[in-house]
Amino acid sequence: MIYLIGYMAAGKTTVGRILADKTGWRFVDLDEAFEQIHGLSVAEYIREYGVEAFRYKEKYVLEDIADMSPYENVVYATGGGYPCYEDNMDCVNELGTTVYIRWSAEDLVSRLMLTDLSTRPNLVGHTREELLAHVTRQLQEREPYYMQSQYMIQAPGFIPEADEMIADAIISKLNL
Repeated sequence: MIYLIGYMAAGKTTVGRILADKTGWRFVDLDEAFEQIHGLSVAEYIREYGVEAFRYKEKYVLEDIADMSPYENVVYATGGGYPCYEDNMDCVNELGTTVYIRWSAEDLVSRLMLTDLSTRPNLVGHTREELLAHVTRQLQEREPYYMQSQYMIQAPGFIPEADEMIADAIISKLNL
């Protein structure tokens, strides 16, 4: 099992799908699994119950799916904050191989600006400058957790083929 770790918009889902397609592995997006299990999107759940309640539930979604899955060859895209809660990094490091997709704050903001920010409750209404300050601060707080990953792939920069290049780098680094 491979667990993709990284900040919002790092490409965990996109890279995970590419990686699964190229290797023939299964792919699971934990945010999508959360929605299927709880009937609310992550954003809706956070608005309704708060971040702490979400983090608690998120932890058990991953562990339950990992326990129930009859497949060994699975690529999981975790949520951006998942590694920073309780012992989650220890958990995924024990369950499989963890890969941190590392981007600069500036490139993450550029990627975030291409998404629907309304699905990211703590980012709604920010200007680009405010978003950069927020991402920079949060990335600094999260980096010690992300760096506990067994592997790290440095993103090539804000270019159209970045996700494909990251997937190829993971395949190469893990000899898949």
